[in-house]
Amino acid sequence: MPIPRDKNTLFWIVAAISTLLDRASKIWVVQTFDLSESIPIVEGVFHFTYVTNSGAAFSLFSGSEWLKWLSLLVSLVLMALAIFGPRLGGWEQIGYGFILGGALGNGIDRFLQGEVIDFLDFCWINFPVFNLADVSINIGMVCLIVVFAREQ
Repeated sequence: MPIPRDKNTLFWIVAAISTLLDRASKIWVVQTFDLSESIPIVEGVFHFTYVTNSGAAFSLFSGSEWLKWLSLLVSLVLMALAIFGPRLGGWEQIGYGFILGGALGNGIDRFLQGEVIDFLDFCWINFPVFNLADVSINIGMVCLIVVFAREQ
């Protein structure tokens, strides 16, 4: 049975845009900043700080080789869901699309460099430096939580 060409289109659009924005931002950071350089955007509140992270969120599992394979597995499962699964609702497509974009963005870093490029630094709350892929994953999770909460 052929797969409808317009099935879960929003999923693919969101995933592509979030991946491209993440990749473009990281390329810009690498070409513009020296490693560990921090440029204040709002002094003491928000900086662009170029760091790398070989672990997951909050540097958990630093140096773990399996994280890149986990990114790949999550990406493949989400793509299979969009291709072989049911037609998803709009917010589900957006949520899963953002998560795929984030998984691909950080996964590409892990496969190419063995670590993730981070640069968004909310220094006033002493929060770990992160990137647009992390933002995408969190937006995706919020979308899915809203979808699943509505169903209850």
